[in-house]
Amino acid sequence: MGRATRKLNFLIENDICSDLEALVPAGKRSKIVNNALRKELELIRRKRVVAKLLDSASGGKHFSNRDIVGSLAKDRYAH
Repeated sequence: MGRATRKLNFLIENDICSDLEALVPAGKRSKIVNNALRKELELIRRKRVVAKLLDSASGGKHFSNRDIVGSLAKDRYAH
């Protein structure tokens, strides 16, 4: 069963639109755009979590950059 969808109205730069039309068949464009947005949104979420961890690091356990990057990489490969 498919996911619920909504039609949105937003602008895409001409060069990106041309590449999308040239490289992706018409019936698969929404899937490609959804997957790209999903990945970008996940990156934004992760950056926010890291910023929150770094902001709160002064009051609790300290995490090294290696620990944070390692945890993010482990999470990324789990999906």
